[in-house]
Amino acid sequence: MSPDYVGGELELFSRATNWKAYVARQLSPFIRGRVLEVGAGIGSNIVGLMNRNVTDWLALEPDRRQAEEIASGVRNGTLPSTCRVLTGTIDEVPPQERFDAILYIDVLEHIEDDRGEAAKATRLLAPGGHMIILGPAHQFLYSPFDRAIGHFRRYNLATLSRLTPPDCRVTAAFMLDSIGFLASLANRLILRSSMPTRAQITTWDKVIVPLSQLLDPLSRFRFGKSAVIVWQHAP
Repeated sequence: MSPDYVGGELELFSRATNWKAYVARQLSPFIRGRVLEVGAGIGSNIVGLMNRNVTDWLALEPDRRQAEEIASGVRNGTLPSTCRVLTGTIDEVPPQERFDAILYIDVLEHIEDDRGEAAKATRLLAPGGHMIILGPAHQFLYSPFDRAIGHFRRYNLATLSRLTPPDCRVTAAFMLDSIGFLASLANRLILRSSMPTRAQITTWDKVIVPLSQLLDPLSRFRFGKSAVIVWQHAP
């Protein structure tokens, strides 16, 4: 992931409140103690994913402008005071740090060497800690939008499982946003847009995401637009 990554889509998706709340409900059981969020962007995940079991949140962001936006949010109180910011990549995290949870929320697909990245990150996990990856699903849905925002790939549960480091085990693997999958398929086959409009994001968040919340359990979370895997470091 380049330090010059602009992330122009982050502001658009920061308003997807239903989606962020849905993701938070699915991931909160694994988020506790000392947390490292890799590729924290403008900090839009922090408020939703922060919970009372979190004691410290390190937001790691390679883009200096975005990292400063997070730092500004901490200073002015719009982000929690338990949050701190580090500008850089996983290589800049002090090797003596240990985290109870490490998050890659729509980030790993931006990193060319995803296997190497996962191995580096898990070395920072405390014994019993969890590493959580959420990313766009299904390589056949790779679109001009993926290319425009710097995605190297999309995932499925099998490809994510194959990245599991040898000192970790898979504790959860599931898909989210089954109805959103159909919208992504339409974009891939028909619209072929390189960037969604604000109106499209609003429709997805206000209409499609609530429908997916109803239907995802019926598919036992095996079908969707986003893939999630959770690894646990061997105690």
